[in-house]
Amino acid sequence: MQLSLSTTPFGRRPYTLAQTQAQIVANECAPDALVRKWLVFDDICAAMAALGLSDRTLAVLKALLSFYRPDTLTGEKPIIVFPSNRALAQRAGGMAEKTLRRHLAILVTLGIILRRDSANGKRYARKGEGGEIAEAFGFDLTPIVARAEEFSQLAAEAAAEQLLLRQLRESITIRRRDIDKMIATGAYEGVPADWNGFRKAFVALGGRIARTATVEMLEPLAAALESLANEIRDVLESHVKTSKMTGNDGQNGRHIQNSNKTLFLESEHGLPISHGATNEPQPETTHPPASAPQPSTQQKATFPLAMVLDACPDIVEQAPEGIKSWRDLNATAERVRPWIGVSPSAWEEANDILGPTDAAIVLAAILQRGDAIASAGGYLRSLTQKARAGSFSLGPVLMALIRANLRKRGEKMRA
Repeated sequence: MQLSLSTTPFGRRPYTLAQTQAQIVANECAPDALVRKWLVFDDICAAMAALGLSDRTLAVLKALLSFYRPDTLTGEKPIIVFPSNRALAQRAGGMAEKTLRRHLAILVTLGIILRRDSANGKRYARKGEGGEIAEAFGFDLTPIVARAEEFSQLAAEAAAEQLLLRQLRESITIRRRDIDKMIATGAYEGVPADWNGFRKAFVALGGRIARTATVEMLEPLAAALESLANEIRDVLESHVKTSKMTGNDGQNGRHIQNSNKTLFLESEHGLPISHGATNEPQPETTHPPASAPQPSTQQKATFPLAMVLDACPDIVEQAPEGIKSWRDLNATAERVRPWIGVSPSAWEEANDILGPTDAAIVLAAILQRGDAIASAGGYLRSLTQKARAGSFSLGPVLMALIRANLRKRGEKMRA
């Protein structure tokens, strides 16, 4: 193209040793080197973090490449493009010229392109007798050809790091889910262990993962969650192995680790305690068998299971085999709890204060109200505190839901 190439920039622009190194790399490019320009550009995009590039800088580089018409770049001779700033800014998405100059300087500093400035700093080409370009002044793309293998390697490393990041994020999500459910199961089944300690350790490892989290940040968290999950799993597996699971055991109800243990029967009359006064009619309560442990608190009010399901029909949709007993309701509530955002600690506190069945009824009511409640976990904690103070009653809640359901049915019939 030309016998002599400029090595220093025009005007006040400084000349650095990094530019000298970039020129050495370009001069050592093999004449037979051949690369597809857009494939190399894809590698540069994939390795943008390692190279220190931004999306705006990549837009400028893409615009520069677009001014070289052939699809391939070779190392046979310098590859110089000479667009004006106005034309280059237009192809870079209408970028301001001041911003354009800044990103061109970044590409030069990083040795991805070279400046081949003319005597007056203008970019232009001069054609020879045959109409071919005899010499040109502008930006030299030869370093892209010379460093194509480096860019490919950096892109592969970036892809491997992204894969590892994705695997770590998935592992953290799965382990958090495992720990949450295993703690809830262990506490609900009465497995002897320090469940409060496990829960505190789990909360300490919680929190949202930043979008910019690196492998170095996520690896220790993933390892800690894996260790905690294994420890809890060992406790549960050891309990299952050492327990004598007989046929009678399978017929017994679940054991509940609860400081306020409440016995409830499977019939509709053996119903949970309601905390607080209510104007609802009170059916007779069924007394537990003499051989069974007596409840620590007397029942103040009971509600038929059919009434609860009439007030909260949405909970039935979450039970594949239907809800035919209080045990079914409790099991369905336990399954629904994490879906609606109720933490294990909030659920355990509700079971302690309300009793397991009342807690299940409250959760069914929260599910029924759906979008009207912004935070199911916070709302459950609020109701639990009211129950602790003796100012919460389930009766009005159920009746309000029943009236709302009847009103909806009436509106559908009129429509």
